[in-house]
Amino acid sequence: MVCRKVMLPVLVAVFYAAFCGAAPADRSPEADQSQEANQEGQFLRLVRDDDGSPVALEAAIVRFAPADRDRSGPTVDLVSAVHVAEKSYYEELNRLFEKYDVVLYELVAPEGTQIPKGGVEGGGSPVSMLQQGMTEMLELEFQLKGIDYTRQNLVHADMSPEEFAESMRRRGESPFQVFFRMLGYAMARQTQDPAGGGDFRLLLAFFDKNRALAIKRVLAEEFQDLEGSLSAIEGPEGSTLITDRNNVALGVLRKQIAAGKQRLAIFYGAGHMSNFGERLRADFGLKPVSTRWLVAWNLKPTPSP
Repeated sequence: MVCRKVMLPVLVAVFYAAFCGAAPADRSPEADQSQEANQEGQFLRLVRDDDGSPVALEAAIVRFAPADRDRSGPTVDLVSAVHVAEKSYYEELNRLFEKYDVVLYELVAPEGTQIPKGGVEGGGSPVSMLQQGMTEMLELEFQLKGIDYTRQNLVHADMSPEEFAESMRRRGESPFQVFFRMLGYAMARQTQDPAGGGDFRLLLAFFDKNRALAIKRVLAEEFQDLEGSLSAIEGPEGSTLITDRNNVALGVLRKQIAAGKQRLAIFYGAGHMSNFGERLRADFGLKPVSTRWLVAWNLKPTPSP
């Protein structure tokens, strides 16, 4: 019983650790506000049909423009990344990225790292194997394979591995500490379901004839109940994973604006976007003016032939 009760929290924590996502709000199809400002800091949402069944996990593109309407200036789009998603989601992003002067992207890697078109072959590291296993299980595609990073307007805006390790050392953090914070939060949420319904749904999903869809639906349902997951990672003083990496990206943003770029995008995991939004308001004098939603996970069953 104990093993079964922790099955879903462990899977959710593993998924967050591998792909650094964020928790979506819950929305019906009628709630699409694609041309309205994102006032709630909402960057992922779960969309349901009229019967209450989940039909899509959607990621936001939130445009920020000068708060002072009399002041001209650049626009910055926060493009929420879901690191394992439908191939069609990455294809749409590739088309949209053509329209920007510059797209700042996340990747903890040495400066000058080149990501070939189609990504790189998976290595033998535990993270690489975990990511590969998750994409195969969910029948989705990994971001580094789906996004074309060879475009000239895509600019690296993240830490190097050495900077990341030093920031963690300075803060007294470790990857295991971050993982167990997420696991602890997920398990705390699970105690609110004393019957273990989430675990039972997950167990059934593994034996469903459409296993990938069934598991995706269970995970999407659980994500909407994890709004505090990033707070568990961050803590009152912030974190390397979110705060410090965002600082690096915003430093690159300032340089690009100073160089005269007018249409900019920050392409980072959805979990980073709330902090980015706060910083764009406070430090850049920008405000959200519109939101567009893209389907990252299609949760509709495939029609029978």
